[in-house]
Amino acid sequence: MALAKMREWERKYTMATVVALSGSVASGKTTLAKALEERWGGVIISTREVLAKRASERRVSLTNRRDFQEFGDLLDRETGGSWVAEASHASKDTVESLIIIDAVRIEQQVSALREIFGRSLVHVHLETSSREELANRYRKRRGSNAYFEELGSYEEVLENETEALIANLGMHADVVIDTLRNTEKDLLVRCEARLGLLPSLTDPLADVLVGGQYGSEGKGNVSYYLAPEYHSLIRVGGPNAGHKVWHDGKSYTHRSLPSGALSNPHADLIIGPGAVLNLSVLQNELQETGVDPGRVKIDPQVMVITDEDIAAEKDLRRAIQSTGQGAGAAAARRITGRGEPRAQLAKDLPEFASFLHPTADLLHEAFKQGNRVLVEGTQGTGLSLYHGTYPYVTSRDTTVAGALAEVGIGPRRVRRAIMVARTYPIRVNGASGPIGNGNELTWDEIEARSGVEGTEVTELSSVGKKQRRVAEFDWAMLRRSAELNSATDIALTFADYISSHNASAYRYEQLSPATLQFVEEVESVTGASVSLIATSFSDRNIIDRRTWRSGRK
Repeated sequence: MALAKMREWERKYTMATVVALSGSVASGKTTLAKALEERWGGVIISTREVLAKRASERRVSLTNRRDFQEFGDLLDRETGGSWVAEASHASKDTVESLIIIDAVRIEQQVSALREIFGRSLVHVHLETSSREELANRYRKRRGSNAYFEELGSYEEVLENETEALIANLGMHADVVIDTLRNTEKDLLVRCEARLGLLPSLTDPLADVLVGGQYGSEGKGNVSYYLAPEYHSLIRVGGPNAGHKVWHDGKSYTHRSLPSGALSNPHADLIIGPGAVLNLSVLQNELQETGVDPGRVKIDPQVMVITDEDIAAEKDLRRAIQSTGQGAGAAAARRITGRGEPRAQLAKDLPEFASFLHPTADLLHEAFKQGNRVLVEGTQGTGLSLYHGTYPYVTSRDTTVAGALAEVGIGPRRVRRAIMVARTYPIRVNGASGPIGNGNELTWDEIEARSGVEGTEVTELSSVGKKQRRVAEFDWAMLRRSAELNSATDIALTFADYISSHNASAYRYEQLSPATLQFVEEVESVTGASVSLIATSFSDRNIIDRRTWRSGRK
């Protein structure tokens, strides 16, 4: 090959990873090649197909493995082993991210490939240290080869001198993997790691948004605003929490879908494995919002709420003002129903079949591409099963850590932890638990302070439609919640409840003096920046003070 042409191909493939596989028959080369192709969108260069094509051009018939072995040896003698390299680049006219050559048999073939691909080539040798294991594998595959007739035994395979010496290629390979005690998945991940294909486990690509009080902080409004910056939107929790958004002059309540479903029509809408789900609630929401069901990805491990779950929470409605949506009963059944048919997961019901996608696979793909995801928590830190005012709590941990656990994202993936807090915390009316350190207010007092009229009418719970209690801002709770959530940012909502003047503020300096002082105090107590300020519930209601953007790909 001319030097100029070789350099041209070398430059062309500089950005590609070229994998040349070697190893004994039945060592797992083709299985690995197909797995790499499926996982990374690569292209396989099959030397078996190249041999078949070359033989056809010469009108040579190849019917069994021995024919292929001998014809390959002939080409090696004629070309010095360069026929594999020639076929590899001649078969491609565009640059691919991954090229997999299945397979090489002699060192001269590898050397010819290195001349073309240079440092982009990685020679991976698969060895199986047990000859008996290889023989067993070969016996199992003899009847499954659709390409040519296999030989009578593994010993006959080794009668070919090249095949008998192929183990020696391990001495010159860049990577050697013993396949003796590995599953196909084991082999794939080990090879991915050695090739440098696996994304870093610590790239901070996830932002998490949670409530810092007792829910109803306005998380939906903030999530809707942020959503266009993300590739994937993820919801945790269950339909016992409703998140309101304002879209095209109309209010929508999301109980199952991420709140950015309408503001980002291109994002995947993921419901993570720790969630609980009511199918009828989801279907109604899809119909009301017009969201394409094809965007919805439900993890097979999601627990499905049944009518029995809803009935089981009847007493909780009276005792602690629960929404009674069955989320807690379903979560409990996930624990107590193990091994019983009544523990129904999404994967067990045919109605969910079109929605099922493992969250882990979706996240792997997103992180591999460097795409950002937004995890939207539900309810508030003060309602956490573990850290809230028990027994007046919900059935799950509502902190950042809880949300990450429900989705399956490690803490080192987190870039921003956004905690939403409203200027006056609220809880459902009745025996729903303490609020504001006992400093409760009336809605008349809020209206008198702020100048906002009609707050009592609008402050109804999203799901239960119950009147809410209101209290003074709880600074001690703010500090504790910021600590529990490692808050990097605060989204302050209902700024118009400090002053009705704020409803028409579109920049930070337009906020009332009392509001500016309030913001400074929040930042002092939490050590986090008040990055987002919601001034009303309208099309233009967020003052954005962030120094970061997500930059959706």
